[in-house]
Amino acid sequence: DSALMEAVLDVLAEAGYEGLTMAAVAARAGASKSTIYRRWESKERLVLDAVRGMSEMVDPSKLPDTGTLRGDLLALFQPESSERTERTLAVMAGLAAMLTTDPGLAEAADAVMVEPWAAAHRALMERAVKRGEVSAAADIATLSRVVASMAAYRSVILRQPFTEAFLTDLVDGVLLPALHHGRSAAGPDPARNFPAD
Repeated sequence: DSALMEAVLDVLAEAGYEGLTMAAVAARAGASKSTIYRRWESKERLVLDAVRGMSEMVDPSKLPDTGTLRGDLLALFQPESSERTERTLAVMAGLAAMLTTDPGLAEAADAVMVEPWAAAHRALMERAVKRGEVSAAADIATLSRVVASMAAYRSVILRQPFTEAFLTDLVDGVLLPALHHGRSAAGPDPARNFPAD
C-alpha cells in the first residue's frame, strides 16, 4: 500500500490530475490495473487516499509533550527537503485541479488534508487547558483548525510551502493570543460592535 500511494503522488506531481491514470499508477507501482480497480472505484478516491497518507504523518498517539503548548505546536512541524517540498506543492496543485472539476469532493478533501492535523492540535490545546496554560473559555474547536487550514490554503491556493517561520508567526501572533484571551461566558460585548457617540 505504501508503494502504491507513493506511486499515486509521484504520478500526480509529474502529470497533474488530468494526466493521472490508473494505468500510469499501476506501471509506476509495479501493480496491475485490476488490483487498483478492485480497491478504488475512481481515481478521485485513489488521489484522496494518497493525500490522506500525507496528512496522517502526525500520529495522535505520539504527540509531542514539551511542557508548553507553544513548544508542542512547533514540535509538530516536519521540515521537508527542497525536492520533497516541490513534490508536495505539485501534488497540491493536482488536488486543486481535481476539486475544480468536482467541487463536491471539497468536504472529502478537508477530511484528509485538514482534519488529521486539526485533531492533533485539539488534543494539544485540550491538554494545555487541563494544565491551566490556556483559558477554558477559548474556542478550541475553531482555533485547532487554523494552522491546518492555512497550510492547505498556502499549498493549494498560493502554491507556497508551509514553513517553520510561517508556523511560528501563526502560533505567536494568532493562536496563543486567542487561546489566552479566551471568550467571555456571556459572549461578545455588543457595545464593541458600534462606535461611541
